Order: sequence, then structure tokens, then C-alpha cells
Amino acid sequence: MLEVGASAEGYKVGDRVMGVVGGGAYAELARIDWRMAMPIPAQLDYVHAAAIPEVFVTAHEAMMHLGRLKQGDSVLIHAAAGGVGSAAVQLAYATGATVFATAEASKLERVVQLGADHAIDYRTQDFAAVVAQKTEGRGVDVVIDFVGEPYFARNIASLAHGGRLVQVGILGGGGQVSVDLETILYRHIQIIGTVMKSRAQAEKHAMVRRFREHWLNRFTGGRRLEPVVDSTYPLARAADAHRRMESAVNVGKIILTTS
Repeated sequence: MLEVGASAEGYKVGDRVMGVVGGGAYAELARIDWRMAMPIPAQLDYVHAAAIPEVFVTAHEAMMHLGRLKQGDSVLIHAAAGGVGSAAVQLAYATGATVFATAEASKLERVVQLGADHAIDYRTQDFAAVVAQKTEGRGVDVVIDFVGEPYFARNIASLAHGGRLVQVGILGGGGQVSVDLETILYRHIQIIGTVMKSRAQAEKHAMVRRFREHWLNRFTGGRRLEPVVDSTYPLARAADAHRRMESAVNVGKIILTTS
């Protein structure tokens, strides 16, 4: 940290910090709201620290705060090899939940290493059928989805009585979905949408605070959470980093470096 604003609390020049900015992070210098910042755990370097804030804060907010996942529950996490997905798998495992996770075949082993109990190849397996078989028809308590319309009906079918579908993204396209309202009513299902960018700043502060209080100390010591870094690119090669992301071959975060 090079400078600290007059209103900032808890930080001083020279502190190592990580956090979520509202834009402008593709730069050698960036300005951040101090309430969106967190201290970097001592044993982490800057590259691995950069892989924490946005994905782990988003995963915690979606799955733990909105989805209310708790020990003994079960959760289905889509795109589990991505940034937010890989963070969600770790948080679910650390919570003591049973984790169903979808990814392509080449990434399933890594997803299991992160804590998935049941890794599903979304190209060759019907995740709803796997969930039904493994839960003996009960379904899961929470679904975390980044895909959208192509998965919607099967997500609803995969939920247990009282289950929560948390829609975090629409990578498969927005589109229109339809649902049998009696299914929602009689099975007490909840459908929750969340996007960090469109939230009020005070709500973003609360998201960061909730994650920090629950999990920040778990990036050190035993039973550690792991910032998952796929690859690094110098800032001048940001276009190459985007090409790798668009190719969907990455597992975890792609980091831009300034040195």
C-alpha cells in the first residue's frame, strides 16, 4: 500500500492488502475502498492473494449467506473448476457439506482434490440423474449455478424439499425459463439471484466483511483454504490471458502481474 486516505481505518502505508475494486484493476496502481480491502495472510505472495478476494467473497455470499449451506447439507456446484466454483467447492468441504460438482472430464481430478465428493462430467453425464441416484431421490439442499437457462429445469429437479437455487451467472445465456409454480410452492423451493457489481456499496462492504470474519484466517495454518491459480500473464499480455479464459481450459484464476 503506497498511500492511505484520511478516512481509511485499520491500514497504514506499507501494509500488504488485497481486495475487490469497482473497475480499473488492470493497472500498476489502483485505488480501493478500504472497506473492500483485506490484509494478505502472511505466508501468501501477491499472485496467490490476487486469486482470493472476488471469487471467495462471491462464493461465500452465494452459498453460505444466501444459500444458507450448513454442516450436513448437500450442494451441487456447477463450473466447479472455475474461479468462483473452485472456491465454492473448498468452502462447502470446509463446512462439512456433501459436494456434487460439475466440470469437464479433464478437470474432475482437480475438483476432487479441492473437496468434491461426487465429480460429474457435464458433457457425458446428466447431473440431475447423478444427484437423484446418489441422494436416493432426495436431491440437494443448495444449487450454485453460473450457466443459466440450459441448466434451469434440471437444477430445480435436483433440489430437495426446501432447497435453494442461487443463480450467480448466465454463462449459457439468459433466455427465458419456465417453471411449474406448484413445484415451487409445494416443495418450498427458493430461487435467488445475485450479482456483486449491481449491489449498493454498503452491501458490498458487508459481503467482504462476512467473508473476512468467517474465512480469512483459514488461508494460514492447518486445514488451509487454497487460492487456485491457473496461470499468470504480464499486464502487457492481457489479451493472451483473455484468450486462455475464453478457451475454458483454465482451472482456477488467471492472474495478471505487473513485474
